[in-house]
Amino acid sequence: MPSVVKINALTVPAEQREVLEQRFASRAGAVESSDGFEWFELLRPVEGTDQYLVYTRWRSEEDFQAWMEGPMKAAHQGGGAGSGSGSGSGERPKPAASASTVWSFEVVQQAAPKPQG
Repeated sequence: MPSVVKINALTVPAEQREVLEQRFASRAGAVESSDGFEWFELLRPVEGTDQYLVYTRWRSEEDFQAWMEGPMKAAHQGGGAGSGSGSGSGERPKPAASASTVWSFEVVQQAAPKPQG
């Protein structure tokens, strides 16, 4: 069964780029221990677009959905470490991205560098 790739295209205004990158850096390790997780990359735009791409690869759609419904949902609802016990809506920081679109793909071909030697 082929792996699945999820690409989240985040539209990020120039003044929010550093904020976005810092938030991803501070959550390092949040997805790596999830069952079925295979790869993550945060791609910064170089020219011609203001969209960052968040690339994740998963063993199956089911593994991705389990992460979405569990750890990812908890993290985005402020359920992670350091969240206050109050229900105040003013505690969460404003999103760095102004828009988000998720694209789904199946891996049908892949290649890795040939071993040197």
